[in-house]
Amino acid sequence: MVTSKTTLRALTLGAIGVVYGDIGTSVLYAVKEVFGAGHVPFTTDNVMGVLSIFFWTLTVIISLKYVSLVLRADNNGEGGLVAMLALASQSVVDKPKLRRVLLYVGIFGTCLFYGDGVITPAVSVLSAVEGLEVVSPALKKAVIPLTLVILFALFFVQKRGTADIGKFFGPITLLWFATIAVLGVSHIWHNPEILWALSPHYALGFAWSNPMITFLILGAVVLCVTGGEALYADMGHFGKKPIRLAWFTVVMPALTLNYFGQGALLLSDPSAVKNPFYNMAPDWALLPLVGLATLATVIASQALITGAFSVTKQVIQLGYLPRFQVLHTSVKDTGQIYMPFVNWGLFVMIVLAVVLFKSSSNLAAAYGIAVTLDMLITTVLTFFVIRYAWHYPLLLCLAATGAFFVVDMAFFTSNMLKLVDGGWFPLLIAGGIYTIMLTWKDGRRLLKAKIKAEAIDLTSFLEAVFVSPPTRVPGTAVFLTAETGTVPNAMLHNLKHNKVLHETNLFVTVVSQEVPWIGLDKRLAIESLGHDCWQVIVNYGFKNDPDLPKALQSIKGRGCDLDPMTTSYFLSRDTVTPTLGSGMAPWREKLFAQMHLNASGAAGFLNLPSNAVVELGSKIEI
Repeated sequence: MVTSKTTLRALTLGAIGVVYGDIGTSVLYAVKEVFGAGHVPFTTDNVMGVLSIFFWTLTVIISLKYVSLVLRADNNGEGGLVAMLALASQSVVDKPKLRRVLLYVGIFGTCLFYGDGVITPAVSVLSAVEGLEVVSPALKKAVIPLTLVILFALFFVQKRGTADIGKFFGPITLLWFATIAVLGVSHIWHNPEILWALSPHYALGFAWSNPMITFLILGAVVLCVTGGEALYADMGHFGKKPIRLAWFTVVMPALTLNYFGQGALLLSDPSAVKNPFYNMAPDWALLPLVGLATLATVIASQALITGAFSVTKQVIQLGYLPRFQVLHTSVKDTGQIYMPFVNWGLFVMIVLAVVLFKSSSNLAAAYGIAVTLDMLITTVLTFFVIRYAWHYPLLLCLAATGAFFVVDMAFFTSNMLKLVDGGWFPLLIAGGIYTIMLTWKDGRRLLKAKIKAEAIDLTSFLEAVFVSPPTRVPGTAVFLTAETGTVPNAMLHNLKHNKVLHETNLFVTVVSQEVPWIGLDKRLAIESLGHDCWQVIVNYGFKNDPDLPKALQSIKGRGCDLDPMTTSYFLSRDTVTPTLGSGMAPWREKLFAQMHLNASGAAGFLNLPSNAVVELGSKIEI
């Protein structure tokens, strides 16, 4: 029991550090953006009404929607939009048209994650460093250069992994939440009447009296729930209970106290609206607070960068992106990976965002559209999961998700007003990545159809070959093939040029399934083709780490034994040549051909030993 409690405490502390870093740093800019826009006059009723909207936004979207409902929709213990998409698509597998639409919608939601991934580190770190302006206006010129230096250092250390520094995330973020709670209490103490804003009638009264202003400020209010998606995405790492415990015991109380403290400060000093968070602190605490805020935003950004690596790897295995180089940064935790292309691609876009928008207020104008659209997509996918996977009654499903859909839609439509002011930026990023993903998926489909059309039936081919068999040489040949039952090009080239056949031949097809994990007991399906030839299907979930040599070791005792020292892996390295009239626009064909050319080799992706791989090239027209 002691061990169980200790583990729960450790997981809860870890969840505070990783899951809630983003939403925890929203206090730096959310209130400032609502009142700083000038839409809300400084009256007691207005401040109370806005604070009530903040509290009930946190309650409805985070406490009720994500913590209470969405966390229940786990895919074999895993969460996140990719896991939700797989769950939703599987639940409507008997409705192919609907399934196709859900896949497109879900993949676009995943692309929005990257748009969010660019804005979040930029606005978080920039808003923290802007505290220097409160210390001294003369330091304003140092804000952007210092922000870029911090961001560069953050992305530079990614290749070293987070195993050593990750253990400090929880304690530092816990200190952050304790600090913002204390700052809030210090001002609530002088204006305790602000706590009456916990009542929903203040929010409803403000909305009733100021419907247009309410609609306008929702685009800024939503900043208080940024990072809500991380709740669901990190469920597989920490579990539901620690995430829920961290939210209700630490995170929500600390956020509520700080937001209400900022409201209390504005009641007594409206001039503090320029930066209400830092104006809460006494002068002697400003520099330490800037330092702690910077650490907290770096941790929040780190969690998002790690999430980008993880999501990219999952999307690759689902077949929507070409293979990228994946480096493991921990010998103990296979989930800790580093993807150079993703890392530096994110950094370049974040630098562009900082230089282009120049301040956290300008970036806040770009923030929100991607977040709210992601939340809307999550709500839609949740409906299909609880209706078709859990088979709940239609009216109950509509009631459970309908209210959240209305709330999400209200926030989304309000944020659409920001489109011209910067909201186009994350949407442009998401749209670009979405185009790349669909081009890769469609290109792979066309390539697979072309290979299948020109393929030779494997069984018939082997029967013909063994009428007058070539010389058999010792060892095992593993031929990788995208389509089961067809002859791999690598085998044809091997027979043509080397005129030999190994004693044992495996024709292996690697299949990525729409589930997070596939256990070793379901990893392999093997079928004898005679003459010591075998057809093998290797199944992986989108969160499994592909390791083909390790998977093939489980063949032992099933009629086919492999010796790693005498096993060679034969791969076809296809060169794609675009042709007119293939089913894609010419520019998409050229894009696919370039992506196919630059994709990382299958050898590294499948963890094949480099000294046992033979690649044989061929040219394919699509």
